[in-house]
Amino acid sequence: MNILFVSLGCDKNLVDSEMMLGMLRQKGYSFTDDENDADIVVVNTCCFIGDAKEESINTLLEMAELKKSGQIKALIAAGCLAQRYREEIQKEIPEVDAVIGTMAIEEIAEALEEVLGGKGQNHYRDLNCRPPFARDRVLTTGGHFAYLKIAEGCNKRCTYCIIPKVRGDYRSIPMEELVEQAKILGEKGVRELILVAQETTLYGVDLYGEKCLPKLLRELAKISDIYWIRILYCYPEEITDELIETIATEPKVCHYLDIPIQHASDKVLKRMGRRTNQEELRQWIGKLRERIPDICLRTTLISGFPGETQEDFEELYRFVNEMEFDRLGVFPYSQEEDTKAAEMPDQIPEEIKEARRDELMELQQAVAFEKAENMVGRVLEVMVEGKVSDEDVYVTRTYRDAPNVDGYLFLDTTATLMTGDFVKVLVTDSNEYDLRGEIYHE
Repeated sequence: MNILFVSLGCDKNLVDSEMMLGMLRQKGYSFTDDENDADIVVVNTCCFIGDAKEESINTLLEMAELKKSGQIKALIAAGCLAQRYREEIQKEIPEVDAVIGTMAIEEIAEALEEVLGGKGQNHYRDLNCRPPFARDRVLTTGGHFAYLKIAEGCNKRCTYCIIPKVRGDYRSIPMEELVEQAKILGEKGVRELILVAQETTLYGVDLYGEKCLPKLLRELAKISDIYWIRILYCYPEEITDELIETIATEPKVCHYLDIPIQHASDKVLKRMGRRTNQEELRQWIGKLRERIPDICLRTTLISGFPGETQEDFEELYRFVNEMEFDRLGVFPYSQEEDTKAAEMPDQIPEEIKEARRDELMELQQAVAFEKAENMVGRVLEVMVEGKVSDEDVYVTRTYRDAPNVDGYLFLDTTATLMTGDFVKVLVTDSNEYDLRGEIYHE
């Protein structure tokens, strides 16, 4: 039986997909990337914002057509959309044989066997149960880097966010399990670990009574096969001096931090349910840059949140201009049902949300291009991602570049390099977001 596995949404969802693939592989199933060769389709869905929801629904409808035609024998929906809209999915898309909730992914093989036996059943668990965890994963990232999900759920209750309703409260995964999985990943060839959670900075509070991300970083850094450790999704108000010091002094931890701040107007931040204000944001950013001068800071913003006035937007624009983030993404506000923000007055028209998004991105583009130009002449260590076909050019990433969201450094060399190799490079040129370089000879 060949399974086509479609993983949508964020890298945290991708970890769930890789765990499910590992469980299915243990049961003897094989996998395909071609729907024409598939006997079974599993879609791991997302519903974080409207676009993600639409993509998930369209994918399920597309796969339902294969089921109708008899091309595939079974169709299973998993993930956040499946958790949130289980009744609607089975009513509107009856070709879906079973729905698996976000906390029930460990039952994927059982669910599939039930479906193939003609007794398809939905699988759900309490959202606040022990987070699903599997040591044996099928890596889909190429094998040289991997995401390590260190916690599940969230306690923050931002007014625009549906995550707690589909993922539950914040629950850390025990440190010994994470270290064991990281060792296995390293033995498989993973050189870069990327730590993810809805919020990585609170890791350990529920299990150990204190923030343990610095300790986890130090434990992971002891694994000889792991060369880089990157941290995503740090809430600024939870960043401690100990964490900053660990990033500054632990050689394997990349000087890179993803801090989703969402806005800079105190009025908007308050309506969002965020637990910070602009002055505190300035202090945290200043402290990070003072202690780690070469740190690369990434953030995300929401444009057009309900009640965002032109003055609020201009305040955000000035803040972005002054802070000069290295990496920045902007998402127009998505009105998600069952959230407090969806019921707020003064909803902003889509065209205004998008226009404000475009203004911020145009500003950030100029900042990013200038920062790329300023890298020329620097020597950086890069990780090889692959080779440009028919050219003596390798695609690489620097410590400043998280996969799939940031830029690349294109390395000109006739040397033979392998994916996952680390090389010192002299940056010779920049082209918008990307860099060009040659091997550095001391």
